[in-house]
Amino acid sequence: MQALPPLQQILGTIPWVLVGGLALRAYIPERMTLDIGILIHEHDGDAARQALSNAGYQMSGPLSIGGFSLQAADPATPPLDILTRTDAWVDEALAHPIYDAAGYPVLARPYLILLKLSAGRTQDLADVQRLVAYTSEDERNAYRILVAQEAPELSEDLEALFTLADLEFGAKEEGA
Repeated sequence: MQALPPLQQILGTIPWVLVGGLALRAYIPERMTLDIGILIHEHDGDAARQALSNAGYQMSGPLSIGGFSLQAADPATPPLDILTRTDAWVDEALAHPIYDAAGYPVLARPYLILLKLSAGRTQDLADVQRLVAYTSEDERNAYRILVAQEAPELSEDLEALFTLADLEFGAKEEGA
């Protein structure tokens, strides 16, 4: 399991959750990644930037999907990608994280699926496919409802990823 810097200590009371490759480890086998992605509410962006700067991180640039990237003084430390969002679901997601085996807050699966589906990058869509593999119809219906409410234009993409997951990994047997 990839180690993380002491983000709880650095960010203090700023609500945050893991997203990206490291968040997957709460649900499926961890995927190696070159950065640490976290999500915060946009209104906490300046405070997070200041706290991370105080901890020795330097700004390396903006993220095209909203937020910013920072690098620690030690080049061996993975960069931090801080996603900042204002979506209606963000407060709810930050208030109800789940926790990985190391005790870090992680974006709950439905919101992680929504975020990765919205990003639309090849790796994110592959992550969604793995996240929905072996899920029950009830779970999938919950994902459908969230996507329909927050990003209805992505509903067809979600259905396609359900199909691909079932083809690659096999459909979950009823009652299993």
